[in-house]
Amino acid sequence: MLPDPVTIAAAAPTPALVLAVIKSDGYGSERVDTGGNGYSLIINHQKGKAVSKHYVQLVQTVNAVDPYTGLTKKQTASCSLTITRPSFGFTDAAIVALAKALTDIRDDSEVTTAKLIQFQS
Repeated sequence: MLPDPVTIAAAAPTPALVLAVIKSDGYGSERVDTGGNGYSLIINHQKGKAVSKHYVQLVQTVNAVDPYTGLTKKQTASCSLTITRPSFGFTDAAIVALAKALTDIRDDSEVTTAKLIQFQS
């Protein structure tokens, strides 16, 4: 199991996060930021005969003013990564390299998260 809490250094504009376990079972965990920044981290694992799946989701909840009504409402956004690994043919290092390649592609100046959320592909 990961340490409790998991501490993530600040990387502007995201503050430092201290993610403490609030729920855990043999299939994953849910953690919340103890700093009150509205973040939660969900990790799930599913082991199958042919493939194993590992899912990581970061969720942020904020109170925001609805531009149509002027009322403050809770809003939630999330970002996730799923790793599907067949039961053979890929080493741990190969899966780590594949996940790193994905984040490298996302972070490349020709791709970027900003372009992806603008429906560019």
